[in-house]
Amino acid sequence: MGDILVGTASWTDRTLLDSGWYPQTADTPEKRLAYYAKQFPLVEVDATYYSPPAEATARLWAERTPAGFTFNVKAFSLLTGHPTRVSALYKDLRPETEKKNIYPDDLPAQAYEEVWTRFLSALDPLVEAGKLGALLFQFPPWFTIKRDNKQYLLEVAKRCAPLRPVYEFRHASWFDGANADETVAFLREHRLPYVCVDMPQGHRSSVPPVLAATADLAVVRFHGHSDKWTSRDIHEKFGYHYSKRELADWAPKLRELADEAGQTHVLMNNCYRDYAQTNAKTLAGLLDA
Repeated sequence: MGDILVGTASWTDRTLLDSGWYPQTADTPEKRLAYYAKQFPLVEVDATYYSPPAEATARLWAERTPAGFTFNVKAFSLLTGHPTRVSALYKDLRPETEKKNIYPDDLPAQAYEEVWTRFLSALDPLVEAGKLGALLFQFPPWFTIKRDNKQYLLEVAKRCAPLRPVYEFRHASWFDGANADETVAFLREHRLPYVCVDMPQGHRSSVPPVLAATADLAVVRFHGHSDKWTSRDIHEKFGYHYSKRELADWAPKLRELADEAGQTHVLMNNCYRDYAQTNAKTLAGLLDA
């Protein structure tokens, strides 16, 4: 069985800080990250979706964690085709516009290329420290299964090489009927790592929990099963605490997935209070058992 790393999709959420999960002695960002890294070998950085990272920040992450610790970094929203706040762009690349949000086509080609270059180069300290695991490309609900979008997956892989992008879909068309086999076959053909998700079903953005290793790295993200998935309140959306029985049902499935991949990353994204941290600890224990 390949290695399984378990972690969470946040370590700085305000409700987590208020929950009491951190000891009182972990009273600075440096101490909190150091404490987290003693509990888990993996973390996902989601803040980079909202604003591209600074190289100085990535260097601090690398310096404040032990050898062997792994960061997965979520791609900046502009690079996945999501609406992106103009104010989130690098100041010198912001277009003159009345719009609050823009898309890739709203930028000159050269500026768009520069966003890619700066985003990736800012992660150099993590790369140099051997602590960058994967780049999470989570696509929007309108990113459907079609030729152009498949080509974009290949383009992302080429742009990121030798770094590892992993792909999360939010439109059911990728796994609708025979499309499921087509999607998995395409990803395997090009050795593109796929992100399995556990999430509420019956919504426009719902994707079934198809477990498949399409490369030597497999990723599973747990979003919970909140009955308020469509809420604009992120804590209502992800405020779901998995029961031990639910996690126990997942453990053998994750072991089976790890048999197919060289390494498997499992991330709890039910980030409300200490839900993700306590669930991750329980799941890690079940997997060790």
